[in-house]
Amino acid sequence: MPSSECSSLCAFLAREARRAASTRGRVWRAYQPYPVTSPSALDAYNPPIVFRVQQGGSMRSFVALLVALGCAGLVIAADRFPAAGGDIEITPIIHASVQIEHAGKVIQVDPWSHGDLSQAKPADLILITDDIGHHLDMKAIERLRKVGAPVVMPASGKAQVPDGIVLANGVSTTAAGVRVDAIAAYDIKPGAPEHPKGEANGYVIALGGKRIYVAGVTECVAEVKALKNLDVAFMPMNIPVERMTPAEAAACTRAIKPKVVYVYHYDQDFASRAANPSAKPQGLPGGITVAQSLHAFREAMKGGPTEVRSAQWYPVRGPSE
Repeated sequence: MPSSECSSLCAFLAREARRAASTRGRVWRAYQPYPVTSPSALDAYNPPIVFRVQQGGSMRSFVALLVALGCAGLVIAADRFPAAGGDIEITPIIHASVQIEHAGKVIQVDPWSHGDLSQAKPADLILITDDIGHHLDMKAIERLRKVGAPVVMPASGKAQVPDGIVLANGVSTTAAGVRVDAIAAYDIKPGAPEHPKGEANGYVIALGGKRIYVAGVTECVAEVKALKNLDVAFMPMNIPVERMTPAEAAACTRAIKPKVVYVYHYDQDFASRAANPSAKPQGLPGGITVAQSLHAFREAMKGGPTEVRSAQWYPVRGPSE
C-alpha cells in the first residue's frame, strides 16, 4: 500500500478511536507496541486485528492493519471506571506496569522502560512493588517522575531511590493526596526465584471512593485473602516455580471478589528476554502456552461475580521471536 494511503488509514483509525465514546466503559488510544521490519511476515504470523467500537448504540467494526502495515501502532483500550470526582482511567503499559489517572492526578505503578513510555503521562505518584528491574527501573522513574513526586516502595528499593517513601507490609500512607495501603506480597511454595515475606508490596489504592488492588508478585497469602470491597484487582499469574497457575490465580481472585480483574505479569519469558536477550525460555507447567493459560484463567472465572478484562500487556511478536 502506498505510504499516503497508509497514513490516511492510520489517521482514520485514530480519528475513529477518539470519536468512540465507550465499549463497556472503554476509551481507545493509539499505542506503538513493537518495531516491525517485515510486514508480510507479520501478516502471515498474526491475523488482522479487529476492534469493535460501540457508538450510538450500533457496532462498528474495522480491521486495523496498523502493525502489519508498519505505519502506526496498535489501538488499545484505556478503561474508565466511574468514581467520585470523575472517572478513573486505567491504561496497561507492559507486564506489571500500569498507569492510573483520577481527578487530574497520574499514578504510575512499576514503570518499565521496555514498555512504550512515549504516551505515558508524568507521574504525581509512583508505586514500586519490588526491587527487581522490571518493577524498579530507575530510567523509567526518572523519565516519568514529576519534580518532587513521591515514590512509594518497599525497603528493598531504598538504595536505588534514596528519597523514596518506604512502606512496610500492612502500613498505610497518604502520598500526593492518595491513600495507599501496602499489602504483603510473598511466596508460599519454596524454590527460586524466591520472594520472601516482607521484601515486596502489593498496594490498595483509594481513589474517588473506589479501591484498586495491584498485587505485585505474590501467591494467595493470608494478607491477600483478607482483602475486601475491591473494585478493580490486578492479579499475577504464571509465576515461577509453578506459583499462581491459572487455576490458583482464579481461585485467589474468587476469594477476594473484585468487581473487575485484570490478570497481568503472566509472561515471565518475555521479562527474562527483555533483561537478557539470550535467556533460555522456561515455558509453563504442562507445556501450555501463555495464550492457553489466559484462556484457562478466564474459563475458571466463569459463573462468578467478577468481570474479567483483557489488556495488551506485551508487544506483538513476529514469527522469529
